[in-house]
Amino acid sequence: MTRFIIAGTHSGCGKTTVTCAILQALINRGCDVASFKCGPDYIDPMFHSKIIGTASYNLDGFFCDTDTLNYLLNKNSRDISVIEGVMGFYDGVRNDASSCRLALDTATPVVIVIDCKGMSMSIGAVMKGFLEFQRPNNIAGFIFNRLPDGLIDIAKRLCGEMNVKYLGRLPNCGQCSVESRHLGLVTADEIAGLKEKMRLLAELAEQNILINDILEVGCHAKSVDFKQPKILYSSRIPLKIAVAYDNAFCFHYEDNLNLLRQMNCEIAKFSPLTDSEIPKGASGLILGGGYPELYAGQLSANKSILSEIRQKINLGMPTIAECGGFMYLHENIEGSDGKNYKMVGTIRGKVFKTQKLRRFGYVNLTSENDNLLCGRGETIPAHEFHYWDSDNCGESFTGRRASNGAEYRCIHAGENLYAGFPHLYFYANIGIAENFVRKCEEFALKWRG
Repeated sequence: MTRFIIAGTHSGCGKTTVTCAILQALINRGCDVASFKCGPDYIDPMFHSKIIGTASYNLDGFFCDTDTLNYLLNKNSRDISVIEGVMGFYDGVRNDASSCRLALDTATPVVIVIDCKGMSMSIGAVMKGFLEFQRPNNIAGFIFNRLPDGLIDIAKRLCGEMNVKYLGRLPNCGQCSVESRHLGLVTADEIAGLKEKMRLLAELAEQNILINDILEVGCHAKSVDFKQPKILYSSRIPLKIAVAYDNAFCFHYEDNLNLLRQMNCEIAKFSPLTDSEIPKGASGLILGGGYPELYAGQLSANKSILSEIRQKINLGMPTIAECGGFMYLHENIEGSDGKNYKMVGTIRGKVFKTQKLRRFGYVNLTSENDNLLCGRGETIPAHEFHYWDSDNCGESFTGRRASNGAEYRCIHAGENLYAGFPHLYFYANIGIAENFVRKCEEFALKWRG
């Protein structure tokens, strides 16, 4: 199995652009490709999915132990697996969630992207620093982003002197730059523009990046033994889980949905923007993250589904609502236009815009009461990333930030509800998925009987 990691010196160095360029070039060649993102990011995998035409997956060392990482990598891989790194190569929480740690845990070769704008010989200092800062590191070579023609020979010479591979460059190309943080904002009218950017990037990759040499590097990835995670509970009857999936609710981990499928659940996607009701026969509801603030007017105008979701939750339908889904359950949302819009109303209070990122990063959630997903005192790893906030974030869990230990109360959780800003990754604690499925089964048997 050929696999490699495209990592970078820092956020914004061009690793997403390079990854997309290589993915599109491989697809154009007719290769069987899988893609992954190191870390909890939803947005870059959405880019990958647009290119390869199938799901992209996350590999996160904070959420998963080494066995689980290798299981998920093996399970979701194709003939060629391309993994995009996170932040700078060595950046992570306690070194658990860095691209370097992932490379070592999965025995995967690494290609480092360097942004060469404004540098000449200093490129060599950056290269040497990344090669020598920590060993082993699995760095096999470098790609030089925005490298001028006149510095190609210097870059090749530096690689030779440091005994690593020169794997090409990506010239400066303003019309095909990729702003990964804005993918979720791409509308249907803009998709054609995105496709054209990918076409141009693939052409540049074929002309300037040594793709065959990168594939040769990836061929040397070693197989790693692992133990498969145990699933202790699956539904005794087929279940249908309604999952909100549209432009307003586009943040979902594919592995979460696949794990539910393994537990005898059908995933029935629907749109709170356009559908008048949730899928018939559903026994559970998942409202994921996304951008409800951008579509607040349309969401508020769809009164039939607002009413049905409110009624289903009142009836006890097991419901997970994360971040954007949590916002949607409030009485009111301040939209991106500054206006207030009525929403489901299950959560009393208002969601409002702030001026900066709120509670960004990994968090460990300790439950203050028995609830839908876990018992009192149990801990669930999670992740937060949002600009909007609530005047009623909840009191059911104590969150402890992994980066600095800061604590805060959050989340509304009861017998049939989890609703809060933190995002959940089921493989971090398979028990929460099992508990959710168990409650969905109870709900199904109650209302079918």
